[in-house]
Amino acid sequence: MPELVAVDETEFGFGWVDETGSVPRTSHALAADGRVWVIDPVLVDGLEERLRALGEPAGVLVLLDRHRRDSRAVAALLGVPVHETPFDGVEGAPFEFRRILRSPVWREVALWWPERRVLVAADALGRLGYMTAGGEPLGIHPMLRPWPPRRALAGLAPEHVLVGHGTGLHGAEASRALAAALANARRGIATLVADGFRAASRRLR
Repeated sequence: MPELVAVDETEFGFGWVDETGSVPRTSHALAADGRVWVIDPVLVDGLEERLRALGEPAGVLVLLDRHRRDSRAVAALLGVPVHETPFDGVEGAPFEFRRILRSPVWREVALWWPERRVLVAADALGRLGYMTAGGEPLGIHPMLRPWPPRRALAGLAPEHVLVGHGTGLHGAEASRALAAALANARRGIATLVADGFRAASRRLR
């Protein structure tokens, strides 16, 4: 089992990254009113102790249908339910769930916590190279760039943007990066393609 490698630490939560696969997988825990919500979790050593130190476990949230990861195992460990892509919300949770895509092949919601100005996106937003064009600090998933999720995310001013792959953005940069990512999504497609070709050619040398 991987060790717990903490990222995105705040007074109300933390994240952890599993780097044993082809891409880093990031999970998060958010504490509100003494209750802890676990998001897209990968099971790692020491996780239960760290979560219970944060507060009373309340539930596991799966924001993307293909991000089930170890959600059922973590929920069983903590004795809480799993809420998968909760388009209609979760009773008792202080979060809004913004619809990114609801189709037979891709179901995703983004979590917005207004009180703390926290935005969590599983795959719609990301910081890995294949999602960012020309050095963007935050990018839209390549498959969503032609139709970026502006209806779901435009107008939000997050202080924290947490993503499902890699580390998040915090402070004033988070809000600026989100606005730029939504505004430049379509414009960045050509740059993203060119970046991909350059990376492929380097690997072939």
